[in-house]
Amino acid sequence: MIAQDSIEALKTRLDIIDVVGNYVELKKAGANFKAPCPFHDEKSPSFVVSPAKQIYHCFGCGVTGDPIRFVMEYEKLNYPEAIEKLAQYYNFSLQYTQSGQKKTDTRLLEKVNDWYKGLLDSNPAAMSYLKERGIFESSIEKFGIGYAPSSQQTITYLKSHMFDIKEGIELGVLGQGENNIFARFIERITFPIQAANGSMVGFGGRTITGHQAKYVNSPQTKIFNKSKLLYAYNHAKESIYKSKEIIVTEGYLDVVMLHQAGFNNAVATLGTALTSEHLPLIRKGEPRIIMAYDGDNAGLNAAIKASKLVSAAGMDGGVVIFGEGLDPADMVKNGQLEELNRLLRHPKPFIEFVLEQSVHAFDMNNPKAKEEALHTAIAYLKTLSPLLQEEYKPYLAALLNVNKSVIRLQKAPVNQSIPQPSTPLTREDVWELSLIKTIIEIPGITENILDYLDPSQLLSHQEEFSLAINNQYEHPLLVKIILNESIKAFKEEDLKNELLTFLSNYYNIKRKQVLSDITLAGDKRMFLNRKYSEKVNKLRRGELVPFQD
Repeated sequence: MIAQDSIEALKTRLDIIDVVGNYVELKKAGANFKAPCPFHDEKSPSFVVSPAKQIYHCFGCGVTGDPIRFVMEYEKLNYPEAIEKLAQYYNFSLQYTQSGQKKTDTRLLEKVNDWYKGLLDSNPAAMSYLKERGIFESSIEKFGIGYAPSSQQTITYLKSHMFDIKEGIELGVLGQGENNIFARFIERITFPIQAANGSMVGFGGRTITGHQAKYVNSPQTKIFNKSKLLYAYNHAKESIYKSKEIIVTEGYLDVVMLHQAGFNNAVATLGTALTSEHLPLIRKGEPRIIMAYDGDNAGLNAAIKASKLVSAAGMDGGVVIFGEGLDPADMVKNGQLEELNRLLRHPKPFIEFVLEQSVHAFDMNNPKAKEEALHTAIAYLKTLSPLLQEEYKPYLAALLNVNKSVIRLQKAPVNQSIPQPSTPLTREDVWELSLIKTIIEIPGITENILDYLDPSQLLSHQEEFSLAINNQYEHPLLVKIILNESIKAFKEEDLKNELLTFLSNYYNIKRKQVLSDITLAGDKRMFLNRKYSEKVNKLRRGELVPFQD
């Protein structure tokens, strides 16, 4: 079993925005973040995440929880499995109450990577290749570049260091055929791939012996998903947050050389096109995105696809296409830093790039082809917001050399998918909810309030009030209040006046009820009338009165 103090230590490291942001694309919304709920189908975001309270809540389906609960629900894991998943992500070593626990996943990968790094120096061909590409020793060390030897040498290494062969297969270091076990990286320069927190999750490898597959990556494993990872993001994230810009390239060497030249915000996709699964990671820090792709057909097609994806997601930035057979790594090696800097500072905006490529793919001298280009471009524009659609109509018309009236876009219905509350909050609702939020947000104020107010005095939210005074802040009813930014807590200096007004109204209503209650004996009615009248008079003079039923 996992030791409880180890779990508590891990919890102190968890950040709910970091954890949830690795699964869904969060957008800032006031003090909180919002997204479409990952647990039910919806069009308008009702899933809210609070960095201050470290909780999430969906106002649509009602799910609520902390970072651990989110991973459990999203990954369909039990509690210990979720803890171990988060420990891997944060590179945290869990302690167990029983001996004989198997080695953590990252230990095998890290040991193999250390071994690969040690082999690089003794391989002249690999070192020669890196030197020819212009890579400095400092970059080799920074990125942990190594060399994978023959298949049998890797297998022998794992066995001699008492690593489980099955674990090597599960983590993608080894593969298994019908009749044999083999190493996945054979006679290749290796690039360790790390999660955003720096923990090892896999490898990329570049052949130096003419293998048909120039580059290979680790296969999909329980900790490696190339559609969610970006090479060198762990090295680049600090620069990305600081500069508010991220450069996305196609390959390992592009990233290494860009960092070597001072472009420390460069990352790369892992042998795959940019996907929607990358967006939560790319969006972190809300940077401007620069796509730096090769000018060959593969690079151009990847740039178009990526531009459509990020522009439809409302992200800002542009594309740089490198021509004449060059790429960022070549430009750094050739000393073309000034030209490279100019290109990266003046990318073609995503929308303009996609529209231009959509039109240029057709023969504008052929009316039928021109019509096809129009339909292709309109289909793309419809993925954008209504405002951007209108703004780019003239641009598309100029590309097609047609009147902009030809470009007809169906406007999206306004607020069609935004759920409306079934019943609006009354003034009494708002006051009671604000009081409850005050108890939650101002520690130590509860006892003071309870001297004068009892849950029974509230009309609609007695349960929430009771939960709040008992500090049950993770209860779904309180989470809804915490994350609802339309509900404002009272200022501490205003709380007395708020209580004076509420209690004055409350006891005045009680007095009127007594006078109209014909079931009460006359002397009882007069006693209660005098009692409530005295309370109302004191409250109107600014004196809070203790609660007595």
